[in-house]
Parts: sequence; structure tokens; C-alpha cells
Amino acid sequence: MRSLDAARATCESFLPGLLDQLALTPLEELEAPRNPALDHFRKAGGPGLVIPKTYGGAGADPLEALAVVRALASKAPSLAIATTMHHFSVATLFTLAESIQSSGMEWALLEGIAEQRLLVASGFAEGRPGRGILSPMMSAARADGGYVINGAKKPCSLAHSMDLLTASVALPAEDGGEPRMAVLLIPRETDGVTVHPFWGSRTLAGAESDEVRLTDVFVDEQLMMRTEPGDAGNLDDLQTVGLIWFELLISACYLGIVSGLVERVVDGGRGSDSDRARVLTRLETAALLLEGTARMIRDGDTGNTGLANALVGRYAAQDALGDALNQAVELLGGTAFMSSSDISYLAGAAHGLSFHPPSRAAFTRPYLDHVAGAPLRLT
Repeated sequence: MRSLDAARATCESFLPGLLDQLALTPLEELEAPRNPALDHFRKAGGPGLVIPKTYGGAGADPLEALAVVRALASKAPSLAIATTMHHFSVATLFTLAESIQSSGMEWALLEGIAEQRLLVASGFAEGRPGRGILSPMMSAARADGGYVINGAKKPCSLAHSMDLLTASVALPAEDGGEPRMAVLLIPRETDGVTVHPFWGSRTLAGAESDEVRLTDVFVDEQLMMRTEPGDAGNLDDLQTVGLIWFELLISACYLGIVSGLVERVVDGGRGSDSDRARVLTRLETAALLLEGTARMIRDGDTGNTGLANALVGRYAAQDALGDALNQAVELLGGTAFMSSSDISYLAGAAHGLSFHPPSRAAFTRPYLDHVAGAPLRLT
């Protein structure tokens, strides 16, 4: 498969030897809790993948990052999904570092992450009933020299392997006005940071998506990075860029999972020429849509309209991947499904994209308003 081979070549150029290392371990072991994949990723330099070279990282651009994540997901879905949350967090930091809001602290953090190969978990909100997708999960109370933070994130990928946790928080205004948003960074070993069981499914258990709880955690003022508020009901620039990166890379994970199944169809010569061409067409439709989003980010089109376009691309890719998945499983046949746990596992894991925020229902009305001329306002 030309496009998957190209993605693997890109992965090899940035993370040499990682795919070969993963291939030595059965899929069932790679997807289990406490598997070795994250250690392999760390040793290959994965934590610095999307960090710009200015800060000591590998400097993968969005198209290259898309390819790397796709290749990893074709071999180890949990690894790809867990590390996507790392890349999303890092993208938030380097976006802040390159903005007028930067305090300079972000530069040192990015250099430390790249040099020491640290893994960063994301405590940013995801969809919960009654809450917005980016509503802060943490509360802050003013303390001498910083803030005391309380809250929890569940699920939180990399819960057990993280070195650092990033999260959004609303800082109380001293004058009693509107709270101001900030991004906080907390070392894993900080007092009051604890991890608790949450993920009960066998599927994607290797992503370490358990609960991270903060109980009276003190965060120094220097580790609170304030953001500029957006217009009423609108995401600020930092949230917008971060969400676009998230939608690109989380979609790339499922592109990779389905690619692994379609590759089995093609290599096995399953079905007719027409059947194989049909399933490949749907898979490559998704890939092309996501490549369009990657080019959009690379070109700097990361404003409100860019976010709307990224979400349209994500849902369209999701539909195309659903078609490719169903066709691939049918072509592989019942014997393959029954004789290999890998087929049934990948087929189950591939449905996960529909669970990531925002849901179609939450997007529908804001998108219709956006098409009519209003800014996209996600709540």
C-alpha cells in the first residue's frame, strides 16, 4: 500500500527503529496495560516529534506528524492514541511560546521535554454531559506565590507514564470580574497528584486512560501561563489551535488502525479487483481529507474558520473510515475474524473516533450558524 508505506518511511526518518521494535511484540501485548510501547517511543525520541527545532525537537510539520501517527497506529493503536495527547499538549505549549502572550517559560519547558524525552499528559477537558469540551476541569484558589488546584481528569491518557500534566484552569479575578483562563503545568511527582483506576475496557487499554486527580496541589505562579480571552462564547486563539491539532492527530490514529485492516485485505488478495479498489478508495478519501487539514495548519490557517474546516474534515474522514472498515472486515471474512484476535480487536478499536469530542450533535447548530456567517462557537 503506497500511502501506508510512505507513512512508515516518514516514521522511520523521525523515529528510527521504532516500527521494527513494535513489530517484535504481538498486538495483544502492545495493547495491554503497562506494555513496553511507550518506553520504545521515548527511547526513539518520540516526545520531541512535533516540537520545533528551535526548541530542540525534531520539527515534524503537520503533514509529517500525520504520517508518523498513522504509521504507529497501524502497529500499536494504544501507543498512537496515548501519544497524540502528548503532541496536542506540546502543540499548545509551542503555540503559546510563539505568541505575544509568551512569558518565556514555555521555551525552557519545550527544550526540557525534547532533551529529557518527557511525556506530557493532557488534563484539558473533553466531552462530559453538561460541560463544554474545553471547560476547565480544574478549580484554582489564590495562594502565596501561586494557586492551589483541585479537580480531576478522566479519562486521562498517559496517566501512569506521564512526567508532566498540562491542563486548563479558570483563575479567579482579584477584582471579582470574569475569571481568566490559564494553562498550568504540573510535574507528576507533585504532592496531591494521584492516579486512580477508570478505564474498564480491554480495547485501547494500553493508552493508560485512567483518572488523574489533583487534591490541593500547589502550582507556582511561574508555571501558570495565561491566555488571552476570546470574544463572548468564542474560543481563544490558543484553544482554537490546540483543538485543530487534536482533531488532526486523533483522526490520524483511526486512519492508521483502519489502514492496518485494509492492508490485510490487499496483501491477502481478498475479494475482486473492484472490491479492493473500492475499500482503498474510501481509505484514501479519509487520508486526503486529513492531509488537507494538515496543510491548512502548516499554512497558518488556524483561526475560527480553520477550526470549522478541520471539524468538517474530521467528520467526513470518520464516515469514509467507517465505510472502509466495514468493507475490509467483510472482505477478510468470518474465518479470518474467528481465527485471529487481531482482526476483531482492530475492528472494535476503529470505532473509537466517534467518541472523541465534539460530538456531531454538539457541532450541528454551531456549524449551521457558522455557515450562515457567525463565528463557530463550541460550548
